[in-house]
Amino acid sequence: MVIFMLQATPIRIQFSTACKLLDVTRESLRHTIRRDPSFPRPIKQGTSKQAPVFFDYQELVEWHNSKKEAAAAQLEA
Repeated sequence: MVIFMLQATPIRIQFSTACKLLDVTRESLRHTIRRDPSFPRPIKQGTSKQAPVFFDYQELVEWHNSKKEAAAAQLEA
């Protein structure tokens, strides 16, 4: 019998999880959202002011990788 173990990649993550993933405070993440137009836009679930906010996991990873590449290019220049 063969058992396959698959690691699930999240589709969306909560605001607090995004903070942990990027190792930043909530205020720092809010600042990044406001100031960096390349940062993925949050997805609000619902219409109320207190509705939960999520981010697309893949978009966060792609944003992070683009920032790493830009930093590496600056070091090489």
